[in-house]
Amino acid sequence: MRVIGLTGSIATGKSTCATTLSSPPYSLPLIDADLLARKAVEPGTWGYNRIVTTFGPSTPDLLLPASDPQCGGREDGPNGKGRPLNRPALGKRVFGNSEERVRDRKKLNGIVHPAVRLYMVRSVLYYYLLGHWAVLLDIPLMFESGLDIFCSTILVVAVSEPKIQMERLRARDPHLSAEDAENRVRSQVDVREKAARNEARNNGVANAGKGYVLYNDGSKEDLKIQLADVMQKIKSKTPRWWNWLLWLCPPFMVTAAAWEIFRNWWVRHKTVRERGEELAKPKI
Repeated sequence: MRVIGLTGSIATGKSTCATTLSSPPYSLPLIDADLLARKAVEPGTWGYNRIVTTFGPSTPDLLLPASDPQCGGREDGPNGKGRPLNRPALGKRVFGNSEERVRDRKKLNGIVHPAVRLYMVRSVLYYYLLGHWAVLLDIPLMFESGLDIFCSTILVVAVSEPKIQMERLRARDPHLSAEDAENRVRSQVDVREKAARNEARNNGVANAGKGYVLYNDGSKEDLKIQLADVMQKIKSKTPRWWNWLLWLCPPFMVTAAAWEIFRNWWVRHKTVRERGEELAKPKI
């Protein structure tokens, strides 16, 4: 089974690609890291308790007020396990480039990422057992979290100019001030650097098929045309007999997966030497 990674930066069009690929005619099973991250911090979970303990004392509005509809008017939340997290308040606490916000963001990642990885492994195995030829991993922090080594192919959705990203973000989230929008964009590594990292996965081999970059500077229709071309190339590199072999022979699948992970790790290590550690070093 081919594991296709999808990443980008905020307001570059990644969600459009995820929706398109999980719908006909592609119909790929979608594993959304953001949804898994929400699941990992639901009231009563280990992640929720760690966040409340870590940030609660210094963030008075960390939890939604009891009057919020999501709390059902109860101080202990709708299910008695605690009030849900106030995500905008937590976002203001960790987004930005100040030393304090960077430190707090690393703490939050250190809580959420391990749980998300566990959920992802379980989901990939589930779809493998169902016989799917590919699965789509939607991971905003693909390179930053080190999960790129587990992907057969990675798609990076990028824009050529930062101003395009800012305009789309404020149009999508009009409640954000110009400063808030800028903080959110700057809290992530420049998407053009992600594009360069992804192209390096091909290791200088033309049509290697390990990394594709989709530049979303135009309309959604333009992006979908690029996506269709890329998916045709990916499908051509995944013959049906290979998928059947991996599905019918789990030991062979494990061996092939181990080799691919090792190959991806080696290319990543090479990229670290050439471009530095900003993106290639896990941040949890």
